[in-house]
Amino acid sequence: MEGYRMTTFVLIPGAAADSRYWRLTADELGARGHDVVTPDLPCDDDSATLNDYADAVIKAIGVRTDVIVVAHSFGGFTAPLVCERLPVRRLVLVAGMVPAPGEPPGEWWTSTGWEAARREQDERDGRAPDDETARFFHDVPSHLAAEARRNVRDQSATPFADPWPLARWPSTPTAFLLCRGDRFLPATFLRRVVRERLGIVPDEIDGGHNVALSRPQALADRLTAYLTNY
Repeated sequence: MEGYRMTTFVLIPGAAADSRYWRLTADELGARGHDVVTPDLPCDDDSATLNDYADAVIKAIGVRTDVIVVAHSFGGFTAPLVCERLPVRRLVLVAGMVPAPGEPPGEWWTSTGWEAARREQDERDGRAPDDETARFFHDVPSHLAAEARRNVRDQSATPFADPWPLARWPSTPTAFLLCRGDRFLPATFLRRVVRERLGIVPDEIDGGHNVALSRPQALADRLTAYLTNY
């Protein structure tokens, strides 16, 4: 169990977010004896590309070894770049966007059929399409939702414009943790995308898109399970 305790979890945030998004989950992982790195990305810098995002993560990792990289949402475009450049034990995408070689992130929505899937989910839920609170925070405690809104950062459009730079998915063993109650990236939609783009069946957890806020303990349980179950 000693190796289990020495694992480093590197938690990459999604768009317009920073390390504060992961605070509760990081605390849970730390309480289990793990090292946790929560890098901030230069998301408000219009000169910063996805490679610069990866640079920020790699700098934060430093000389650490036995690393598991975890990426939320838009962080799915950055995490594989890190895995291509560093030895990483496992990559876990949590409600992540799965890029394709050469695909600009800004085209991901159209190429995956996200818009139709999101609209169908809104209709099933009986929700107005512009109700961002219901979409992102429906299962998040109100005080945490308010804190998350205060912590929103400006997100530059720059990393959405250039083609994703990898020619193929890295060789790092990859898992996908899908959120069954996700109203932003609906479960049915993500099951298909993960199958088509990664060739794997996603694992699933209860909760909405911001599961690190709504269910940090359960999420930490699932992340640590990847140390022994694969």
